[in-house]
Amino acid sequence: MKAIRITAEDLVAVCLEEIKPGERITVDGIELCAVDAVPPGHKIALFNIKKGENVIKYAHSIGSATIDIPKGSHVHTHNLKSNLGELKTYEYAPNFTFPQATEPLSFRGYRRKDGKVGIRNEIWIIPTVGCAVQSARQIEKLASDLDQSGTDGVYCYTHSYGCSQLGDDQNMTLDLLAGLAKHPNAAGVLILGLGCENAHIGLLKEKLGEYDSDRIKFLVCQDVEDEIQEGLKLVEELLSFAKGFKREPCPSSELIIGLKCGGSDGFSGISANAVIGRVTDKLISQGGSAVLTEVPEMFGAETVLMKRCITRELFEKTVDMINGFKKYFMRYGEKINENPSPGNKLGGISTLEDKSLGCIQKGGKAPVCDVLPYAGTVTKKGLSLMCAPGNDLVSSTALAASGAHLVLFATGRGTPFACPVPTVKISSNTTLAEKKKAWIDFNAGTVLNGNPMDCAAQELFSLIIHVASGEKRAKAEAFDKHELAIFKDGVTL
Repeated sequence: MKAIRITAEDLVAVCLEEIKPGERITVDGIELCAVDAVPPGHKIALFNIKKGENVIKYAHSIGSATIDIPKGSHVHTHNLKSNLGELKTYEYAPNFTFPQATEPLSFRGYRRKDGKVGIRNEIWIIPTVGCAVQSARQIEKLASDLDQSGTDGVYCYTHSYGCSQLGDDQNMTLDLLAGLAKHPNAAGVLILGLGCENAHIGLLKEKLGEYDSDRIKFLVCQDVEDEIQEGLKLVEELLSFAKGFKREPCPSSELIIGLKCGGSDGFSGISANAVIGRVTDKLISQGGSAVLTEVPEMFGAETVLMKRCITRELFEKTVDMINGFKKYFMRYGEKINENPSPGNKLGGISTLEDKSLGCIQKGGKAPVCDVLPYAGTVTKKGLSLMCAPGNDLVSSTALAASGAHLVLFATGRGTPFACPVPTVKISSNTTLAEKKKAWIDFNAGTVLNGNPMDCAAQELFSLIIHVASGEKRAKAEAFDKHELAIFKDGVTL
């Protein structure tokens, strides 16, 4: 098989290998003679497509033809354009089915005093402001001399915000830091303030609400003579506290996974993202939770998600999230359809609709049970949508703050980045998996070579259970995960 037609409605197929001019292939019973060269991951026309006609892939339009496209032609940016405009109105037309409940599997996690479960037993140092970062780093460095047995290490998380911010910008910083401070992967947390910043500890405490004083400690650098030694004392207390937690059996219904893709190619939507979608449905059928974000990469596919909203209220929140992010683009004079990136295009993704319809495959077919603000905390079982940009680091950090225990990250081109929670990299193609073995945890490219989708999903689900139980580490955990990428939309004083 040299090309895949994703659905019976599609006018194009995705080539699995290079198709040469004049080469004859058969796709879904349709005989083709290639008009020109079509690279792997790129699209070939299964029929004659007239100028102005919608090009259908994933059973939806991915844009319209800018010229007549003969059958067997390469379909890409040279003859296809996005149909996306600006703001749209939508009608609620619900069409969803709740997954059949299945018995939860188990993993070995850390049960916290508030009943939540963590999959790592770490100590986190979180500065409220960039000015306190150097002190946080020094405390982390010197903490290596402390007894860290029974824990998974001490980590400080650095950022340049927390001061000279106003309004929503400051609130987004505080929301993200509070979300991380409440994360159950952290057995103990030291909040390190400077003392004169806008986003001071008092405001962060308001965001936190009730908290366990044994688990979260606070230190204002300007209030003490030696913040390094005082900080080390508090970290030592937290390490002692963390040793009281041991791994124990926990049902998979306690798991929360974040869903993200980056460096996508033409295979992402039919391999890595699709396999992740099966895993999402499997976890949700067991009572677990998943969070789908990257709002700009829902543009052009948003109606698919809107139909899956279980209430009109959630539908309206989804509309507000989509149009709100479009307004954000418009405020800065940016084109709504500026995506995909050069790397995406090189890999075969032609328009934002093409990218978005592949991107949302990670959400499987589950109904949408909640819509969260940026860095909002997951409180509902099932699939939640969260407001965050497409940027890999910003959205993955927001997923961590939402309470996701780990992030499933699909990629066609590869990336080594890490975020505060284990980030499992899933390749869309075998070439990447073999080339970047230090980056890639799971090769979903096998489904392009005949491995059944359900088998690949079962293999990935098994890997998730092992990672959650601490029996395996995501390869990104060996990389530096210190830097927090925080969303910003406003004035810096």
